[in-house]
Amino acid sequence: MIPKKIRGARRLQVLVITGRTINQGCHKERGKLSKEYAESVSICEMNEEDMRKLGIKDGDRVKIATKYGSIVLTARRSKKIQQPGIVFIPYGPWANYVMGSSTEGTGMPLLKGLPANVEPTAEEVLTIREIIDLIIS
Repeated sequence: MIPKKIRGARRLQVLVITGRTINQGCHKERGKLSKEYAESVSICEMNEEDMRKLGIKDGDRVKIATKYGSIVLTARRSKKIQQPGIVFIPYGPWANYVMGSSTEGTGMPLLKGLPANVEPTAEEVLTIREIIDLIIS
């Protein structure tokens, strides 16, 4: 699938961090195929200043691209991320798709501080089924 880019959109270089969230944990109990779970982990929390630089608002879609791949997420304004240049993605299939599986000999993949680009997009957020289909194809 060829990405649809918003004409004239800006791109920022950021560091991606991942981690657990309360919403992710609560909605996981309903099942990882539930709408609630998908909505709780297919997001990208961003610093308000970075969102302003990109010309996006809470609920807009962004594309995160790392050396491992790219994925579309829903942007959310974060009150916790004070420093520009950092984005947070909750653990889940969307984060896994762009974080890579290499452990660099540590036994644990890099889940914090991965360089990435983020930009606004008109593309839709993939469903879990679509992500699985991409992985197995």
